Amino acid sequence: MTTLKEQLQADLTAAIKDRDELRASTIRLTLTAVTSEEVAGEQKRELSDDDVLKVIAREAKKRREAAEAFDTAGRTDQAARERSEREVLAVYLPKQLSDEELTAIVVAAVATVAEGGTSGPQAMGAVMKLVKPKVDGLAEGGRVAAAVKAALA
Repeated sequence: MTTLKEQLQADLTAAIKDRDELRASTIRLTLTAVTSEEVAGEQKRELSDDDVLKVIAREAKKRREAAEAFDTAGRTDQAARERSEREVLAVYLPKQLSDEELTAIVVAAVATVAEGGTSGPQAMGAVMKLVKPKVDGLAEGGRVAAAVKAALA
């Protein structure tokens, strides 16, 4: 079984052979970010698939934020490219939780915390502590925080 990094490298080779400039450049930048993460710190290390997945998620988030910024600035062509790059990266990420699934997890956590006597906005930290491990990698932090705030309001 190949690692995620090896899969990225194989897909990069295929994209270059297919002359798919968008996929090739996106995967190349992602591999660069993975390599930078490997050599960061005191010693070089080999990243696990989970670590590579975190790097890909971080790169996808950068693309989403950049697309929003370009939309705000009126640069729709650049925003479209950022969204296309994010779609390329989405292939490597696990499927995101739907709003209903996320809400169900949050409501269960709120009920658990409420049994302990904490409720309202003060329970935000306790609820996040319960929800985070369940949705890690399956939902962005901003979505999770918004769902928790809505459930506690």
